[in-house]
Amino acid sequence: MVKIASSFLSADFSSLEREIREVEAAGVDYIHLDVMDGHFVPNLTFGPMVVEAIRKKTDLILDVHLMISDPGKYLEIFVESGADILTVHTEIDANVGELLGRIRDAGVRSGGTIRPVTPVSALFPLLDQLDLALVMSVEPGFGGQAFKPESLAKVRVLKEEIDRRGLDTEIEIDGGISVANAGDAVTAGVGVLVAGTAIFGRGGVAKNVAAIHRVVEGPV
Repeated sequence: MVKIASSFLSADFSSLEREIREVEAAGVDYIHLDVMDGHFVPNLTFGPMVVEAIRKKTDLILDVHLMISDPGKYLEIFVESGADILTVHTEIDANVGELLGRIRDAGVRSGGTIRPVTPVSALFPLLDQLDLALVMSVEPGFGGQAFKPESLAKVRVLKEEIDRRGLDTEIEIDGGISVANAGDAVTAGVGVLVAGTAIFGRGGVAKNVAAIHRVVEGPV
């Protein structure tokens, strides 16, 4: 079953509870939360207080993507705030394997991710420690960017390696996901589709989520 993660980078934060209720009613599986520090990526978003506020309003899986240079300082804080999945970048100047171990030891699911310029092989040494492997299909930092179709080749290679090892690591893709490319992503091996503009844009959340479901699974 393909999962849909609603990226709250595109949500209306002035009506946060309404947005939560809408994605719940639409049948999304995860709320995807992009934490940016203005250093690792050229944008600032929010921190653990927002994660905690969302946690108080929903039982959906909170999929927290840490686009920050030093996530090791904050892992436990985000766990305490209610994150269910914590994803860190392979490109940071840190022992990523050690961070993944800490995430799992804290009782949440571990994620690792790569930017578009990073070869997918960077995830291979970490796969045994990953519950989720995220392929970025845009340069991280801002929502509303165009999907990079070359990311699907990375997904196929990653899926082949996961299957070869007999792992159950989920593959997630994030960036420019829409009705136009969701089917191709799933065919390539994606199990979790992160969508922001495609969910919160024109048409309304319920209609937009249903359209993605139809593309990847048939009518719901």
